[in-house]
Amino acid sequence: MNFFSRILNVAIRHKMIAFLIVAAILTGGYYGYRVIFNSGESVRYVTAAAEKGTQIVSISGSGQVSAMQQVDVKSKVAGDVTYVNVKAGQYIPAGALLAQLYARDAQKAVRDAETNLETAQLNYDQITGSIAGIRGDKEKDSESLAKAYDDGFNAVSNAFADLPNIMTGLNTVVINRDFDQGQWNLDYYTDAVRPYYEDISVVRDETYAKYKAARAAYDKNLIDYKTASRFSSMAEIEALINQTYETSRLVSEAIKSASNFVQIYKDKMTEANRQPKALADTHLSSINSFVSKANSSIQSLYSAKNAILSGKESLVSVEFDVRSAKIQLDKAKDSLLDAQEKLAEYYVRAPFGGVVAKMNVKVGDSSVSTVATMITKQKIAEISLNEIDVAKVKTGQKVTLTFDAVSNLTITGQVAEVDAVGTVSQGVVTYIVKIAFDAQPARPAGGDDRIKPGMSVSAAIITEAKPNVLLVPNSAVKSQNRTSYVEIVDGDDKSLALTANVSGTILNNSPRRQQIEIGTASDEFTEITSGLNEGDVIVTRTIQPTAQTAQTQQQSGGLRIPGMR
Repeated sequence: MNFFSRILNVAIRHKMIAFLIVAAILTGGYYGYRVIFNSGESVRYVTAAAEKGTQIVSISGSGQVSAMQQVDVKSKVAGDVTYVNVKAGQYIPAGALLAQLYARDAQKAVRDAETNLETAQLNYDQITGSIAGIRGDKEKDSESLAKAYDDGFNAVSNAFADLPNIMTGLNTVVINRDFDQGQWNLDYYTDAVRPYYEDISVVRDETYAKYKAARAAYDKNLIDYKTASRFSSMAEIEALINQTYETSRLVSEAIKSASNFVQIYKDKMTEANRQPKALADTHLSSINSFVSKANSSIQSLYSAKNAILSGKESLVSVEFDVRSAKIQLDKAKDSLLDAQEKLAEYYVRAPFGGVVAKMNVKVGDSSVSTVATMITKQKIAEISLNEIDVAKVKTGQKVTLTFDAVSNLTITGQVAEVDAVGTVSQGVVTYIVKIAFDAQPARPAGGDDRIKPGMSVSAAIITEAKPNVLLVPNSAVKSQNRTSYVEIVDGDDKSLALTANVSGTILNNSPRRQQIEIGTASDEFTEITSGLNEGDVIVTRTIQPTAQTAQTQQQSGGLRIPGMR
């Protein structure tokens, strides 16, 4: 007997034991699988709120504190020298005018930019009504839309001044019992003319169906009208106008159908040389008297509907006009600022206080790169930048400086000089930027006296500072197919996420992807120009659950199967 046969025989003789063994194996396998592959944890999210702040973009570089405190002051633009304000050996403070270049074109550019700004401001004020005593387009359109709603409610009220009488007249013609047979008038006319016009039942059913539709619409409309007022919301008034318009159309159709029905009765009876009931003329006259009233209501309500639609479209259009005018106004402000900055470049000023060692120009000269050479008591740092970064650096930009040799010391300064020609070394172009230290409080001019020539320095040149912009951490911004987006936490999860610690929190609902437009980015934050609001909670990091490792323990001995050795 082989091994498997022996197992089978034992299993047959000991069915209960075999069943328990199989159950134990299956149960152990199931829980083992759970332990290995299911950690029982959920994804955790680290979040932050979008906040307004100042976006500071900087360029970093390193170098040494210079042993020489001499700087060449250079002109950023070319032109003829029209005025020289200083001479060699003269001490001048920071910002003092050294020389002026011919700046007629730059001055004209400033005047043009000022004119464009004034025009853009007037256009914006006209649209928004910012000028005292003058209503803007937005205010006018808002008032026109409000009047359209008021006129629409008046049209509804006028319609309901006539609709009850019209419906009473329809009732009289259709379901009153004015004849001896005790039938509905509609059925009396039908039976009377059936011998002479076999299709009268079709006309009768159509007339009754249109009456019934008009009756149902009127009853519902009347209830809604009674609960509304001209002080109801615009949405409620608009819905009531649309409802009353549709009701009036149904009533008009019912009037037309009833009139045709009675007229068919008269015509067919006359053709058959039978005398129509005199009451038919009364019914027909009553019905026809409602036609003009119903049509008038339809026309008034239709005009009200269109006036509201036109008003809403105008208001949307003026909103776009406001945004467009605001964009043009901002562009005009930026253009003026650019023109003023360009004009300022024609006035060469001292980047720091010091002595003029040499003036390299005189009145009438064509501007050369170096206008003057100055010696300063302030310390100077020289750092090197690559050709990409140096293009963003300008004289006068603020700088923060730190030093390896002096811990916990940060000194401010500003760019004093930028190399016009770079140095090439092994195919790499670098430019030297000189930075003048700001005077430090309670220290001699030139800064902290612990700073010595030759010390290593790290500089962060602030190339852009944008106040009051919407910022999010860089880690929150993701991109896909050239589109930037963030993940937003909504609803009850929002407060839950804001109270979480750095280890994140488990959300009840998955974050929602929101497309955004981005502006500048610093080492820490990204500017959001559209798609996000201040206070929105966004995901900065997703923490995935880690799988647990199952450990199998071998026990000595085991379950002994009877009959097995």
